[in-house]
Amino acid sequence: MGEADWKVGVDIGGTFIDFCALDTRSGRVASLKVLTTPDDPGAELMTGLTLLAEREGMDPRAVTRFVHGTTVGMNTVIQRKGAPLALLTNAGFEDVIELARLRMPDTYSLFCSRPDQLVARDMVFGIPARLRSDGTERQAPDRTAVADAVAALKAKGAVGVVVSFLHSWRDGGHEAAVKEEIARLAPDLFVFTSAEVWPVIREYERTTTAILNAYVHPRISGYLSALEERLAGRAVPARPLLTKSNGGVMNAAEGKRACVHMLLSGAASGVNGAAWLARQAGEPRILTLDIGGTSADFALIIDGQAQFGVGEMIGEFPLHIPSVSVSSIGIGGGSIASVDGQGVLRVGPESAGSTPGPACYGRGGDWATVTDAMVVCGWLGHSQMAYGQLRMDAGLARAAVGRLADQLGRSPEATAQAILDVAVSEMFAEVEKMAARAGVDVRDFALMPFGGGGPMLGVFLARELGMPRVVAPRWPGVVSALGGLVADLRGDFVRTLFAELSPGLMPALREAFAAMGAEGRDWLAAQGHSGAAELMIVADMRYAGQSYEIETPLDPSWLDADDPGAIAAAFHAAHARLYDFDDPDGRIEIVNLRLSAIGSGPVLHFPTAPDELRAASAERSVPVFTGGAVTPVGLYRRADLQAGARFQGPAIVAQEDTTFAIPAGTDARVDAHLNLHLTFAE
Repeated sequence: MGEADWKVGVDIGGTFIDFCALDTRSGRVASLKVLTTPDDPGAELMTGLTLLAEREGMDPRAVTRFVHGTTVGMNTVIQRKGAPLALLTNAGFEDVIELARLRMPDTYSLFCSRPDQLVARDMVFGIPARLRSDGTERQAPDRTAVADAVAALKAKGAVGVVVSFLHSWRDGGHEAAVKEEIARLAPDLFVFTSAEVWPVIREYERTTTAILNAYVHPRISGYLSALEERLAGRAVPARPLLTKSNGGVMNAAEGKRACVHMLLSGAASGVNGAAWLARQAGEPRILTLDIGGTSADFALIIDGQAQFGVGEMIGEFPLHIPSVSVSSIGIGGGSIASVDGQGVLRVGPESAGSTPGPACYGRGGDWATVTDAMVVCGWLGHSQMAYGQLRMDAGLARAAVGRLADQLGRSPEATAQAILDVAVSEMFAEVEKMAARAGVDVRDFALMPFGGGGPMLGVFLARELGMPRVVAPRWPGVVSALGGLVADLRGDFVRTLFAELSPGLMPALREAFAAMGAEGRDWLAAQGHSGAAELMIVADMRYAGQSYEIETPLDPSWLDADDPGAIAAAFHAAHARLYDFDDPDGRIEIVNLRLSAIGSGPVLHFPTAPDELRAASAERSVPVFTGGAVTPVGLYRRADLQAGARFQGPAIVAQEDTTFAIPAGTDARVDAHLNLHLTFAE
C-alpha cells in the first residue's frame, strides 16, 4: 500500500482540542478530543498526538500535512492580556479610536458605553505629519516629535507601537519612515504600520485592525514558535499551517506577522469544514450551528460556499478584514445558568470552561450549566464522553440544577428543561437577526449542527425555526479540525480606489487587478504553493452619497473587455437582492477592490458505503424528561448506524465526540457518507 501518509487537522476551542486525522492510504478517519490546558496552551496538542499514535497507530514522522487552528489570539483580546501598546498618529487626531465614528455598541440603550480601548489614551501620541487626501505631502513627519514620543512610551512600559496616519492607504511612505526611525531609536520595540497590515480607506477601521494585529502579536508569535519546536521534537516533517479568518490557511512564519488574519480561525474553520461536507452530501443551502463550551456560532452556506464579510467582532472590537461571516452568541455547553435579582432564569454568557467545567464533569465545578441540564433531563450520561476522557456524574449535575430549582420553586427536571428552553430561545433570536441581515429565509435551509454541543440542541432549534431538515456529519465534534484539513491556501489583498464607476476608471481597475494578482501569486509562492492560482475579485461598491458599501463579485473578463456596464449591472442586482431596491440611473462608486489568491488544498476522498434501506435497532431504552413527563427513549450507537439505517424519534444517538438528542416526530436515516438526516413530521 506504499508508505504511510497522514494528514492532520487540529482545532483548539475553549474546552477541548479536536483532532481529525486522515490515513490517505486507506481513507480511514481518526478523530479525537482532548481537554484543553489553559495554563499551558499547546501542551494538549502533544497529548493528542501521543493518543493518536497509541490508539490509531499514527506515526508522527508520516504526517505530511498539519493544519492548526487556535483561539489564542481571540482569547488574548477577550481577556485583555495582550501587549502594552502605544499609537502614533497625526497631531490633532489622537482621539481617532476613542471617537470610533461616533457609533455606540447599542444605539438605543441609555446605559450603553464604549469599551475601554486596547491602547490607553495616554499612550496615544500625535506626530506633526500630513498627507493630503490625494496622497501628496503637506508636512513630513517631525523626527524630533517621534523621538520624544518613543522616549515617553518606553517610560510608560510600551513594548510595541502602531503607526497609523491619515490617508496612508494612498501612500504608506510617512508610516514607513516613522517605523524606520523607531527601529533606529529603540530596536527592542516591535512596530506595525496600518498600511502594511490592511491599507484600506477610513482611518478608524485601518487603525483598529493594525492595533488588533499588534496587540496579539507577542502571544501568537511565542505560541507559534513553541508549536514549531514541539512538532520538531516529535519529528513531524510537515510545516505547520494555520487556519485563517477567511477560511483558508497560511504558514506559521506568515502567522507570526499577520496575526490579525487568524483571530477568527476556529469559527471560520468550522464553517469551512461544514461547507466541504455540504458539497459532499449535495446540500446547497445550509445553516451551520457550532456549539462548543462557551459559544454558539452560526453561518450560512449557499451553493456549497461559505459567505464572507467584514466587520466581524473580536470581543468588543470590529475586525475590518475579509472573514467568513459568523454570528456568535454566548450559549455553549458550559454556559452557566443563574437566577437574576428579579427571579428570571438566565443562561450565559459566563461559561464554566474546561477548568473546572460543568458540574457533571466532576472536576470541581458547582454551577448549573447547559450540559448539566441535558444530564438531568436524561439526554446525556448514558455513555463515556470525549473519547473516554469524561464520565458524566448525574448526581453532581442534579445537585447543581437543584439549587436553581429551589430558587425557582420547580422540580430539578422542570428547571433543567427551562434552561434548555432559554438556551434555544437565545439562539433563535440570534438566527433571526442573522437571517434578516442576509436577506434569507432559514426555512429554505437545512441545519448542520456540529461541535460538541451542536447535536445536543440543534434539532430543538431547527424545529423552533421551522426548518425542514437537519443534516449531521459522522464526526460532528471535530468538524472545525476537518475544516483545516481540507482548506486551501488563501491570501487577501486590497486596493482603495474611491472613484466613480465610469469608462475612464477601467484602466485603473485593470492596473489594480494586475498588481494585486502579482502580489497574490508571490504570496502563494512564499507559502510553498507551486500549482495554479485562482484569483477571485470583488468590489466594495455603493451609490454616490451612501455611507456603506456592499460586496459585489466581479468577473475579470469585464475588466479585459473594458465593460463598466457589466460591473454596474452586477452592483444593481446585488443591491436589489439585499434591499429589494436598486437605482439603474444612480451614480456608482467603487471604494475598494479586493482580491483573494487561492491555492487549492489536497483533494481528499473519504470512504462511502452503499445506501441500502435497513431498520436500525436501539441498544436499549432510557428514561428522558421531554418537557412534560418522563418518556422511554431509544438509545442508538452511532458506530452501529450503517448507511441506509432508518429509525424514528424520540431517540438518543451516542458517539465518541458528542450526543444527539432527537425529539418525537422525527424521522432519521443515514446516507452513503454516514451523515445523519433528520426530517420532521408535518
